[in-house]
Amino acid sequence: MARSQAHRALPADLLASAAWQEACRARDFARIFRLVKVKAGIYPSRIAALCGMTPSRVGEIMAGRRGLAHIDVIERVADGLRIPGAMLGLAHRPWEIPAPARTEERPPEPSPAVPGEPQRTEPAEELDDLLALVDGRATRSTLTALRSSVQDYWRRDNAHGGATLRPAVVGHLRYVGRLLDSAEGGLRHDLQGVAAELARLSGWAYFDARQYSTARTYFTQALKLSHTQGDSLFMANVLSCMSLLATYDGNPNDAVALACRAQDAARAVGEQPLVMSMLHLREAFAHAALRDAQACHQAVDRSRDQYERSRGHEVEAPDWVQYFDETKLLVDTGIAYARLGEPARAEPLITEGLRRENADQQRGRAFHAYWLASAQLQLGKLDEACTSASLALDLAAAIDSPRVSSHVQELHRRMLPYAREAPVLAFEQRMREALG
Repeated sequence: MARSQAHRALPADLLASAAWQEACRARDFARIFRLVKVKAGIYPSRIAALCGMTPSRVGEIMAGRRGLAHIDVIERVADGLRIPGAMLGLAHRPWEIPAPARTEERPPEPSPAVPGEPQRTEPAEELDDLLALVDGRATRSTLTALRSSVQDYWRRDNAHGGATLRPAVVGHLRYVGRLLDSAEGGLRHDLQGVAAELARLSGWAYFDARQYSTARTYFTQALKLSHTQGDSLFMANVLSCMSLLATYDGNPNDAVALACRAQDAARAVGEQPLVMSMLHLREAFAHAALRDAQACHQAVDRSRDQYERSRGHEVEAPDWVQYFDETKLLVDTGIAYARLGEPARAEPLITEGLRRENADQQRGRAFHAYWLASAQLQLGKLDEACTSASLALDLAAAIDSPRVSSHVQELHRRMLPYAREAPVLAFEQRMREALG
């Protein structure tokens, strides 16, 4: 297959035309894609490749059967087609800013490695091999220490974000892969479970960094490992993560399918009402992104019913779903309503959730403050929205989570119509001080 040419800037006369500028102001991507095809000679298949989409999805957008709403996908289109950020109401894109003086480039981060699969040896991996030889075979105490590390990673991820954890988690995943080479019987089976959890954690850390393609690769690895183990419940867990990723990546139809498949996997195990409650809310998020109000409300109702069934349920829920308590049910229901465009329902639920949450849950509280501000902005409560946005900003500045920071920046863009109002001016000043 011939290698595609790198895309250059769009023609100046196209960028200056009234039709183009109006299409960009309206974020009318059907017109934008048609103009790119006619005026720049970039055909749908090439648009798809540049923007990280499938050709069929581009065709649906051009035909007006599908739109683009999620900011991550809009930014990807701007970068792929080299549309100046200001035209789409975005901040200046990285490629619009002059490059600094050339410095020595950092080597790329290693690609995910499936345990047991031969990989090209890098210097760091040679050191891992030597240390593995010294360590010898895995034991039950090794397994206990690994599980403890995974729990600590999740705690630190929730408190500080996943960006700084990624090298350690990926390194641990490679290490467990090497231990699997010499492990046998029940110990090998348990180590595969640890590897699946580390792969899911790696995917989550990359998801938090908004590196969605790499996150999907690790989630897929976790799915394969849990399938090898025959662990349907953990497969449901991974599928729920992939559903949330698809929602963020602008593929809500895929998100619905993944959430429903996760529910099927959980049902195969038997009665797990707490797991099902969480999975129904992931489905609700996807329906909300599709603006399917009836399906969203039905999924929320099923989630609430399953949560009530989980109270006093005899079968203990797995550790990975224990975070999903009544407060989380409350705030996630509010987020589903906010996504759906029902801010009056969303505001009291998210407010109550924030009131109940522990102060050390910084990343979760930052997201919830963002969604509260979003609902309040939809309701026209500008003062309250700026207060909630300031809380999200303060929390975002204290953690390393590009996903949180992008939410705060998106909120700022949505406040542009009120740019001269005193609360917005004060928020902008705090944002410049906190995030630059």
